[in-house]
Amino acid sequence: MSQRMPWPDYFMRIAYLVSERSTCTRRKVGCVAVRDKRILATGYNGAPTGVRHCLDIGCLREQLGVPSGERHEICRGLHAEQNVIIQAALHGVSMQGAEIFCTTQPCLICAKMLINCQVKAIFFAEGYPDELSQSMIQEAGVRCERLDFQP
Repeated sequence: MSQRMPWPDYFMRIAYLVSERSTCTRRKVGCVAVRDKRILATGYNGAPTGVRHCLDIGCLREQLGVPSGERHEICRGLHAEQNVIIQAALHGVSMQGAEIFCTTQPCLICAKMLINCQVKAIFFAEGYPDELSQSMIQEAGVRCERLDFQP
């Protein structure tokens, strides 16, 4: 009989699978919202619906030499965490009490949004250069943990 995969690894694998849909030329990120071991919504980073993707027209941040973690406002794309929240909202699904599995640590903007959604935990596999994000998540009392996960 085969051994069952631990739940966090299972959902992180799904987050990496979702990240393959990303249209970002710099970093592919996937996110899965889960409650009671059931998937509520998924999201990946990319341009809004009906807008040309960076894969098609190039990355403005790359052209301007903007480092990772800076000047989010000039990016055409939404982050995976933002898209998971939007998908849940579009389908009338509450994120309250959900666990988030994300391939990359949330930035400050996404952290604030997840805090206000009242998620109970955030699990991520790869770090992100945003110390204020971690600080704010901790201050809000949301569990945040880096998983030792290799895709």
